[in-house]
Amino acid sequence: MSLSLVQSRALLGLDAAAVTVEVHLANGLPSFTLVGLADVEVKEARERVRSAIQNSGLEFPNNKRITVNLAPADLPKDSGRFDLPIALGILAASGQIDAARLAGHEFAGELSLSGELRPVRGALAMALALHANKVLTRLVLPAVSADEAALVADAHVYRARHLLDVVRQFLPPGSPDAGPNSGAAGDDPAQSSDGWSRIHPAPKSLEAHYADLSDVKGQTGAKRALEIAAAGGHSLLMTGPPGSGKSMLAQRFAGLLPPMTMDEALQSAAISSLVGQFSLARWAQRPTCNPHHTASAVALVGGGSPPRPGEISMAHHGVLFLDELPEFPRAALEALREPLETGVITISRAARRSEFPARFQLIGAMNPCPCGYLGSTQKACRCTPDQVSRYQGKLSGPLMDRIDLHVDVPALPAADLMQAPSAESTAKIRERCVVARQRALERQGVSNHALQGKQIDTHLLLDEAAGKFLNVAAARLGWSARSTHRALKVARTIADLAGATHTQVTHVAEAMQYRRAVSPRT
Repeated sequence: MSLSLVQSRALLGLDAAAVTVEVHLANGLPSFTLVGLADVEVKEARERVRSAIQNSGLEFPNNKRITVNLAPADLPKDSGRFDLPIALGILAASGQIDAARLAGHEFAGELSLSGELRPVRGALAMALALHANKVLTRLVLPAVSADEAALVADAHVYRARHLLDVVRQFLPPGSPDAGPNSGAAGDDPAQSSDGWSRIHPAPKSLEAHYADLSDVKGQTGAKRALEIAAAGGHSLLMTGPPGSGKSMLAQRFAGLLPPMTMDEALQSAAISSLVGQFSLARWAQRPTCNPHHTASAVALVGGGSPPRPGEISMAHHGVLFLDELPEFPRAALEALREPLETGVITISRAARRSEFPARFQLIGAMNPCPCGYLGSTQKACRCTPDQVSRYQGKLSGPLMDRIDLHVDVPALPAADLMQAPSAESTAKIRERCVVARQRALERQGVSNHALQGKQIDTHLLLDEAAGKFLNVAAARLGWSARSTHRALKVARTIADLAGATHTQVTHVAEAMQYRRAVSPRT
């Protein structure tokens, strides 16, 4: 048979679209043509596949006109994931393996020149796509990629280390080297060798380990703000001089968040898999992404061709920590405004449109002025009022409006630092945060930060005195409607931490302390 069909998958954001690799061998001038909107990485598969087949001791049809079509033709394809299905298609079309046996399988894997299989990006996204669409098929992947895909509970994943390991499973019936998959149609290949094996999903622990907040001495006010942020899903901005502990606090914030659910862990791991950064060692650990302040808008929100997830998507279900916040490019910071509200980022290009999840908690840190010592009692500030104004003005009003909690992190005197008692551990604070979140979920089904529109009026349960107090304060401070609503949601979180049914004046008063502007010049 001179025509063969092999199934594979292409990545479209977190979706994995089905791709049929069609291989046709014909008489004529020898050639190897690859069509179907293939990127440069895919076109280079011609040389990898040719060398891998020959170096594996198999026959490459050098005297044939080879045409490989990646269907559908209007779907962009990238990376070396199609090496393995192309090689199998050529072997099936030339009669070296049984083409009928390839049905019910999907293949992905990059080939080395010797025939070894190398990992590919997005293996977990492929398995999740099969699971979401209820596609019953066997997924054949390189070893490392197969371990990722096997995290999906009902996935049928097979691991192979070499092209020959795959070929042996699909030899025509009766061949001397035929594997257990070369019998009747529908047989389930079992363990056959070290190179080919079925990976059975094993229960994975959802326990994660984080740095402990007790390492940070003092800073009671900042720790209280972190607790409120973790309990309600709120964003936070810390302002203070260099060395006051802002980065230490932010790096320990993820430990205060509730443990990941299985769905959250899979989604987070799938995004990491898309960019080739997934590691089983970080399974079920909420990510903390800390991009440098020179990062561009594309690096933060994603982009490129084809579109790739940015830092905000890598921080999905985790923390995005932006240190030296005013030093980031203005365009990069303004690009965060919509994802902070919606939890998703849509990247539109002329040819494609991709959507990535981006439900992260923003933790920002900044100095009060360019030199960093504005208002410090330990060192004099040498910045002019104009320099301070320009520095603080780099953060736009709309962006500051979207940050729920603003807190000062003052420098600790050396005596207080050395004599500070042992601080409360992350585990104890997390217990309170989890209880408060559970109260919110039982009451309204979402965290307090996610309340919108009528949900705020329905679930806030604001006392009459607290409402009057807030109205007067908001009018005097000139708050926008967004600022007022965000202060109310923070107050609801404070009430949940206190175990109160209604939001009272004390809760609103504390929430108002976190809505002030960046520290003024003193």
